[in-house]
Amino acid sequence: MDVERINLIINSKPNLSTALGMEFLSTPDDDTCMATMKVDERNRQPFGFLSGGASLALAENVAGVGSSALCPQCACVGIEVSGSHVKAVAEGDTVTAFARLLHKGTTLHVWNVDIKDSHGDLISNVRVTNYVIKNKK
Repeated sequence: MDVERINLIINSKPNLSTALGMEFLSTPDDDTCMATMKVDERNRQPFGFLSGGASLALAENVAGVGSSALCPQCACVGIEVSGSHVKAVAEGDTVTAFARLLHKGTTLHVWNVDIKDSHGDLISNVRVTNYVIKNKK
């Protein structure tokens, strides 16, 4: 999945993705995309671990990037995010979100997002549903 067009939009002005340090990556598969995020002062809890909210934001944003890449003439917005956090990640590590499209309908996309640490251990599993809004011409 080629996300370079979406990267240009994301990096054109400040937003949540840039504020938390997310970087979106293209993949060779049409139904997957990826993002990385270094765990630092922008997205950690006071205790020095990745915030669960930041993990959910990473998952929702990578799924949104994927839906936007699939539907370039549409606005794609998250309408449901549900996740389980299974392991903590300390500040200084980098997490990678692997998003795989489970359903591509005309108005709804459903994604499964696995977030892993630099050792490949599962940190969070998140299900994201995006609503695809057709742009009026």
